[in-house]
Amino acid sequence: MVDENDWRLTGQEKYLKGVALYWREYTRSSESWDHDHCEFCWAKFMVEDHPDVLHEGYTTEDEYRWICKKCFEDFKGIFDWKIGDE
Repeated sequence: MVDENDWRLTGQEKYLKGVALYWREYTRSSESWDHDHCEFCWAKFMVEDHPDVLHEGYTTEDEYRWICKKCFEDFKGIFDWKIGDE
C-alpha cells in the first residue's frame, strides 16, 4: 500500500480520479511534441530509443495524460481507475 504522503502525489486526484485508462504504445501528439512524462514519477515517454525512456504505458482516452506501469500499480487502488476497452 502506498503512503498518502508519497512524493509522487501532487493533486492528481483533481483530474485522474475514477477515469478510464488504456494501455497503449506511446505516439507523438504532434510533430513539435517529442515526449510526455508520467503524471506521478515523471518517467519519460518517447517514440525514440534513449536510456530510461518508456515506449508504452497507461493513458487517458485522448492520450493527454500518461502513467507508467509502476505508478499505475502503486496508485490504482487510491484512484479507482477503470481499464477502458479498445
